[in-house]
Amino acid sequence: MRRFGKQEKKQPVCRYEHRSRSLSERLKRKFAKLPKEYRQHRFVPPENSTSILLVRHGESSPASSDKPFPLVDGHGDPALHPDGEIQAQKVAEFLENEDIAAIYVSNLRRTLLTATPLAERLGLKPVVLADLREVYLGDWEGGVYREKVDSGHSLFREARRMNRWDVIPNAEPNEEFESRVLGAIQEIASSHQGSLVAAFVHGGVIGQIVASATGAKPFSFLGADNGSITRIVVVRTRIIVRSFNEVSHLG
Repeated sequence: MRRFGKQEKKQPVCRYEHRSRSLSERLKRKFAKLPKEYRQHRFVPPENSTSILLVRHGESSPASSDKPFPLVDGHGDPALHPDGEIQAQKVAEFLENEDIAAIYVSNLRRTLLTATPLAERLGLKPVVLADLREVYLGDWEGGVYREKVDSGHSLFREARRMNRWDVIPNAEPNEEFESRVLGAIQEIASSHQGSLVAAFVHGGVIGQIVASATGAKPFSFLGADNGSITRIVVVRTRIIVRSFNEVSHLG
C-alpha cells in the first residue's frame, strides 16, 4: 500500500566537495604510511632561564715596575688604555639594540669604564657586584703578574701546568674563586629570570665560568680577548654556554 504525503528530499552532494573529501582521505592514507620525521630546531632558552652576556673589559693601562697599579681591596685597579676605551665604544654600538634588562660590573673600575658607554645608551645604571672581581693574585697583584708572565717565571709555568692559581704566593685558591664567581652568576640569574643581562667582567672570571659549565680544566678558557662577548644561559644551577670570545664587533 502506497503512502502519500510529504517526502523528505535528499540534499544533493556537490561533486567538488565529494572530490575534495576523497582527495583528502587518499592523502591521509598515503602519508600515514610514511615514517614520522624529526627535524632539528634552533636553540630556545628554557622557560624562566636567564641569558647573560659576559663582556670582558677593554684593554687596561700597561703595567710598569716603577709605577704599580693602585689597589682596591688588594686587587690591582688600572684604568683603561686608550685602545680599551675604543673597545668599550664598539661593544656599546654592537649591543645597544639588544633588550638588556640590567648591567652588572665588578668593583674594579676597568669594568665600569667599559660598561659606561652602553649604560648611557640604554639609560641603565650599572650594578656593582663585588664577587665578579678578578681572581686575587696575592703577591703578584698591582701589575706584578704581567711582569712574571712576560719573563716566563717558573711559578707561572707551574701554575699553568697544575691549573691552579694558588701556586702563586698568597693567591686565591681555585675552589674559593669558583665558588664566589658562580655564586655571583646565580645571584644575577635569580634576579632576572626570563631576561637578558650584560655582565662586564674579567678574563679569569669568564674562563672560570666556562670551565665550570663545561667540566674543562680551570685554565682551559683563559683566552677571552678584551672587549669580547661570551654568551651563557642559566637554568637554575645549570649553565649552558652558547658562545665564547665573540670579537667580530671589534673590527
